[in-house]
Amino acid sequence: MSSSDVPKTCKVILADTIAKNLLQEVHDTLAKIQAKDAVRPCLAAFLANDDPAAVKYAEWSKKTCEEKPLRQMQGLTITSGFTFDLRISDKETLEEAIMAANDDDSVDGIIVYYPIFPGNVQHDKYIQETVSLSKDVEGLCHKHLYNMYHNVRFLDPPANTKKSLLPCTPLAVVKILEYLSIYNPILAYGNRLFGKTICVINRSEVNGRPLAALLANDGATVYSVDLTGVQVFTRGQGIKQPRHQVHEKEGWGLEQVLPLCDVVIGGVPSDKFKVPTELIRDGAVCINFSSFRNFDGPAIKEKASIYIPSVGKVTIAVLLRNLVRLIANRTQPDQDSAKARARSDAFLEG
Repeated sequence: MSSSDVPKTCKVILADTIAKNLLQEVHDTLAKIQAKDAVRPCLAAFLANDDPAAVKYAEWSKKTCEEKPLRQMQGLTITSGFTFDLRISDKETLEEAIMAANDDDSVDGIIVYYPIFPGNVQHDKYIQETVSLSKDVEGLCHKHLYNMYHNVRFLDPPANTKKSLLPCTPLAVVKILEYLSIYNPILAYGNRLFGKTICVINRSEVNGRPLAALLANDGATVYSVDLTGVQVFTRGQGIKQPRHQVHEKEGWGLEQVLPLCDVVIGGVPSDKFKVPTELIRDGAVCINFSSFRNFDGPAIKEKASIYIPSVGKVTIAVLLRNLVRLIANRTQPDQDSAKARARSDAFLEG
């Protein structure tokens, strides 16, 4: 057999392939929970910076919102897409604009494109808290983040009818791992990453740290790497802890971490950073969620078994999934029993 006949060892999967199935699930679920005469759900998007990545994210979101579902569910009328309402604001009036959207019954969900105040994380965090819990499509307000870190999956225990929301990019990575069958469906829900070792290169409060917590809460051993060092997120031996614990790995770096990992996830927001390919174990799954390419494309295809070069379109699909979940969480006293059941069952897992 010549070298040209040898099968390629790496499968490159584009985000669009994964996003299509998620978007169809979103449309199907929306059709089940909405009344027949319901208007299209409205997502109010606030842009108060000129960050090219934020502008591109807004453009992709608008396009995805306006797309029609791939199929119509039998016996159900599917609303044709979502309304994407981009609202350009300046930093000084952003808080008031968000509060007005909180009180606007025509707005179903709110997204804010960060950073608003580069270098001032606390001010951005203040803006996150301005968004109403009932409209926080990004899952960044305190209640959602508290539940995520403490592995609490519902807003209303013990009734457990209203699900917590998860931040969009971390949840997008989770959905990609589910698509790739890294999650083991044979295991109990909440333990399906047991036995997996994962590296997340980024520990930002918006993406990297929540992602490490999510993966560890689902049973993985997660090495979280940033400029300050390495932390390991784990539920302990035999995943017996109810939620993840965090421990410092003094003196560790990528040299110690990467050879151990089944999955390597890059999220460094710099065009100068590249994950050292030579340290990655043969056959690892590599996922890039940064707006910059954290992996050397040609080299990683010789090392990884699966490579996901970007996650953007999956993130937008998850954004709309969260929007539908917000709608499902609302109390609807006059709805019929079928709609009530559909709301309770919306996106039952994850």
